[in-house]
Amino acid sequence: MSKAPRFITLEGGDGSGKSTQIRRLAAELKKRKIDAIVTREPGGSPGAEDIRNLVLNGDPERWDSLTEALLMFAARANHVSHTIKPALMKRQWVICDRFTDSTYAYQGAGHGLARETIRRMEALVLGDFRPDLTLILDIPVEQGLARTSGRTKDMRFEAFDHDFHERMRQCYLTIARKDPMRCEVIDASQDEDAVAKAIWAAVKKRYKL
Repeated sequence: MSKAPRFITLEGGDGSGKSTQIRRLAAELKKRKIDAIVTREPGGSPGAEDIRNLVLNGDPERWDSLTEALLMFAARANHVSHTIKPALMKRQWVICDRFTDSTYAYQGAGHGLARETIRRMEALVLGDFRPDLTLILDIPVEQGLARTSGRTKDMRFEAFDHDFHERMRQCYLTIARKDPMRCEVIDASQDEDAVAKAIWAAVKKRYKL
């Protein structure tokens, strides 16, 4: 099946099930003979993975919000130039676990970095490059954090309090309301199969698969 390459991102708070759903979406595309790669942020290229280790590990207060956002965009610049754009040029679909919306949610809403500061970084690093489709996996904070309660607490963002995660959730929902042509909100409080079905329905409808 010949389809134009697409850049799809999945966003959402901790415990929303993004990693699982990305694998399932890639498998659905493969069934239809659509070549897709799976990647993630921060990370997704060798240089960006090095920055990922700096950002995600260590004390929760290790970085201030501005430094953290700069690191995220440095990783993103490397990721886009070394992984995402080359894949799209080869007519592969790209499915990414987080992208710029996460910076608005985490460093912006979560840590209080001004939206305009992030917007300027985005303009400098990405220009007009954006995902074709963003699937926002929405889940109540309590439910999401309960799903992650058994994880090893070595990821800095999971150590932040309930209010931090609630601010992020509301930021994602605001992004979706303001950009409905790009964003689809998926109820991630459902079981895994129901979420996968909803995601596939959104992608199938969007791209007439």
